[in-house]
Amino acid sequence: MKVSLNWVQEFAEIDLTVDQLVEKIGTQLGAVDSLEDIGKKYESTVVVEVRNCEKHPGADKLSVCIVDDGGVVKGVDRLEGGYVQIVCGAPNVRAGMLAAWIPPGAVVPSTLGKEPFKIEAREIRGVVSNGMLASAKELGLGESHEGLLEIDVKVKLGSTFADAYKLNDHIVDIENKMFTHRPDCFGMLGVARELAGVQMRSFKSPDWYKQDSGLPTIVATSLKLGVDNEIPELVPRFCLLPISDIQVAPSPVWLQAKLANVGVRPINNIVDITNYFMLETGQPLHAYDYDKLETGKIGVRLSSEGEQLKLIGGKDLKIQPGAIVITDGHKPIGLGGIMGGANTEVDDSTTNIVIECGTFDMNATRRTAMAHGLFTDAATRFTKGQSPLQNRAVITKAADDIIRIAGGGVAGALLDKTFELPHLPVVSLSAKFINERLGLELKAEQIEKILTNVEFKVSRQRDELEITAPFWRTDIEIAEDIVEEVGRLYGYDHLPLNLPGRDLSPAAKDKTLDFKQRLRGIMSAAGANEVLTYSFVHGSLLTKAGQNPADAYKLRNALSPDLQYYRLSLVPSLLDKVHSNIKQSHDKFVLFELGKTHNKLHPTNGQEKVPKEFDTLAAVLAIKDLAVAKNAGAAFYHARAFLDNLANRLGISFVYAPLPQMPDMPIVRPYDVNRTATISIKETNTFVGIVGEFRAEVGTGFKLPKYCAGFEIGVTELLSGLPGAQLYVPISKYPTVHQDITLAVSADKSFAEVAECLETQLTKNKAKHLVGTLRPLGTYKKDNDKFNYSFRLVISSYEKTLVAEEVNALLDKMADGAKTHLNAIRV
Repeated sequence: MKVSLNWVQEFAEIDLTVDQLVEKIGTQLGAVDSLEDIGKKYESTVVVEVRNCEKHPGADKLSVCIVDDGGVVKGVDRLEGGYVQIVCGAPNVRAGMLAAWIPPGAVVPSTLGKEPFKIEAREIRGVVSNGMLASAKELGLGESHEGLLEIDVKVKLGSTFADAYKLNDHIVDIENKMFTHRPDCFGMLGVARELAGVQMRSFKSPDWYKQDSGLPTIVATSLKLGVDNEIPELVPRFCLLPISDIQVAPSPVWLQAKLANVGVRPINNIVDITNYFMLETGQPLHAYDYDKLETGKIGVRLSSEGEQLKLIGGKDLKIQPGAIVITDGHKPIGLGGIMGGANTEVDDSTTNIVIECGTFDMNATRRTAMAHGLFTDAATRFTKGQSPLQNRAVITKAADDIIRIAGGGVAGALLDKTFELPHLPVVSLSAKFINERLGLELKAEQIEKILTNVEFKVSRQRDELEITAPFWRTDIEIAEDIVEEVGRLYGYDHLPLNLPGRDLSPAAKDKTLDFKQRLRGIMSAAGANEVLTYSFVHGSLLTKAGQNPADAYKLRNALSPDLQYYRLSLVPSLLDKVHSNIKQSHDKFVLFELGKTHNKLHPTNGQEKVPKEFDTLAAVLAIKDLAVAKNAGAAFYHARAFLDNLANRLGISFVYAPLPQMPDMPIVRPYDVNRTATISIKETNTFVGIVGEFRAEVGTGFKLPKYCAGFEIGVTELLSGLPGAQLYVPISKYPTVHQDITLAVSADKSFAEVAECLETQLTKNKAKHLVGTLRPLGTYKKDNDKFNYSFRLVISSYEKTLVAEEVNALLDKMADGAKTHLNAIRV
């Protein structure tokens, strides 16, 4: 953002030196990228009067001019009377005009900062020319070099060009990113207000710049004009004003100079005025040639597939679908908020115009600008979120200046299509609230003065303040915004260096985070290896796991084609890593992961309608060598062993139940229904997950070894099922006894039923001084009608060393109970 200090001082009084002001800007407004002294460009260029102008004797297109500089320039050959002779090729040179003279030894202003070109006295077709009379291009005020720039102000001969147009100016280039949330600071008016504020001076905006600006008066022949806004949610305000009978011409030199100094190329008086007010207020404007509108109507809509537009400057643009376009009722005539089209461009033949002053959604403008590679001054401002409350004031003032400079008159009512204007929130806070956060001791009266200096409305009752931001501010919503405003305007260098007081009491522990860390420790200690995979997966991964991608949330702007869907469960991500690990010669391993999953089958959270998250723990074990796997038992029981260890460490018991059929849940779809069990917490009867072996198609899709199983359990459900405070159980000082028991039962009795029966009998029959647990050893199918289930009893006493008779008696009672309830026979 280039800021002209002269322009700023038209609105705010500044009593600092340039260096002091630049330092002030850098510390309280934004980082300064560069500082340019414009006056140096014109220090040798002076204003002269052409006293006489005659045809060059040796060239038809050249003139020999005698100019009067008042005798100011030294070291120049002069004629009688002190005049200077110059050869000029401009077609508009004539006696009596005032022009800018670049004398010998001076550098052409437009070449400074590039390859400086120094003027010398030289002979042209036999006539000596002492320097040159300058066009707008040589002066760096535009691209026109077809004629001389005619001085259009009364000025003393010999004055420098800079003095004639107040160009003894400094341009401060402030980094744009500093103003990301300050759209008002993309105009000289906003910067002037801020500079007044940091100097602790009161600022007052011009009388014309107000929210409830009056409407322009219709004084000319009426021009029929209509407006149609099809997307009010993206264009909340769209103002149009017709002006007739204007005369397009070059702008006054002062206007050209103002624009050129801040990097904007002058075009003509109409375009220059729209650019002038954009630079002054931060609100972009655009002018259309009314007579080039096919329907006398201007519309706003989203673009369709295949639409094209020739932009101002001649570039042919293929408009991307979904961009905001301005139309003449049918075809596009502009890219909303970015650039106008050549088909309605204002040119030298234009007599009737329509001024547009709209507000375009910042996000839509940014997407369109990036999609088309068009980063214009207008787009820069609209992507910062300009306030729609200033539109009427800006378009009315711009129309006044157009009529004053280009003639004509307002030819129709102001068309103001407003959808929903923002309200100005009232922020209530106390001086204490501000001081506590800034480490200051400001009084409420001081805070009120700081804020009213930059035109905030403040209502004060003792220490309490009610503050309303001015209509051009779109970034003030909460109390902390006011704190930031006061701190910046008061000066960060005034803030104390000590840190503000804070509560040092430790934050409450997050139970879920602590529990997850505990689960990691248990799984790692059991020999499992933790992995971390992406939360987003390819649709093919879901399909290979038997899951339906339609059940998953799909990302519209995925970082990669491989990361398009939220995963439905963790197991597919782990299965995807099994084959690659086996290829790296890892023949036996267990992978586990703690992560989040999402699916469409559960309602979203709250009013925000965000996907519901599930915290889960999943593990997959794989053994490549079947000889090793044979000694490990079935893969199901191997996976279950990890779960039993987990339950034992957590102080709970898991109950496993077979799946009668495959339920319609994404988590169970990778598993073989005949080799899978549900997992519940015995103490609370809470379902927590699934354990089992995988379907043949899943094994083929992921290239799994024959011996492979896994489980997935809910962390939240597991945490909620944990017991309260657990009592300390001391270790017995007497030896532990291991005894095995095998029961033969009918095939219709499940392993779970047998295990539960023996656990019940153990609890019922063991003496109080005994502590023991049952561990499953294995199963053996004796024939089609019988199964043998083996268990190991691990038991000890707190009082004495156990003898075989006591343990055998306990086993006998357990076997008798199993016979009574299950008709089981001890083998």
